Amino acid sequence: MHPNALFRQEDRAVLETLIDQVGFGMVFATTPDGPRVAHTPLLSTGDGAVQFHLARGNALTRHLAGMDALALVNGPDGYVSPRWYGDPAQVPTWNYVALELEGPVRQMDNDGLRGLLAALSERHEARTTGGEPWTMDKVPEDRLRTLMCGIVGFEMEVRAWRPTFKLSQNKSAEDRARAADGLEAQGSPAIAALMRQLGEPA
Repeated sequence: MHPNALFRQEDRAVLETLIDQVGFGMVFATTPDGPRVAHTPLLSTGDGAVQFHLARGNALTRHLAGMDALALVNGPDGYVSPRWYGDPAQVPTWNYVALELEGPVRQMDNDGLRGLLAALSERHEARTTGGEPWTMDKVPEDRLRTLMCGIVGFEMEVRAWRPTFKLSQNKSAEDRARAADGLEAQGSPAIAALMRQLGEPA
C-alpha cells in the first residue's frame, strides 16, 4: 500500500462501509503451484472477519484452509491532471481507495456456507429494482444442495487492516477542491465525493 501516512484511514466504520458498498474483492495466497488469486464476493461479519466462497475447482480452493491469505477491496479511483492544481510544476497522479486484509483462513461447514449465501443475496437483492427480491427459498432444496456442492465457503480472521485512501491529502484545500471538480467533470464522481468528504489531512 502507499507509504504516505497521510493516506491512512483508521476509522473502522469507514473500512466496514467500503467492504459493504463494494461487496467484491480478490483473495491472494501462495500455493504449492505458485501465487494465485481468486475474485469473489466479500461479506464482513462486523466482528473482525470476512467471508467469501469460491468454486470448488478454483486453483485456491484446495489450499486455502489453514493458510494466511490476503484479501483486497478496491474502491473508486481516478486520474488527477496537474492542470487542476494552482502550481503548474506538478506531475500527474492517481487517486484511489484500496483496503488490504490479511489473516488466517478456515473452511466453513455447510451451515456456514448457507448462511453466507443467504446474507449475500439478501444484502444485494435489497439494492436491486424491478419486483420482489429473490430469496434462496425460490430454489428447490435438492437443487440448492447440488449447487452448493460446487462451491466452498471460507472465513478469514482479519489480523491486519491496511487501508489506503489517497485523496490528495498532501495538497492544499484549494488544490484538493480543484482536483475533485476535475475528477467529477471527467466522469469520476465517486472518488471526487470521497475527496470532499474524507480528503482533509488528519
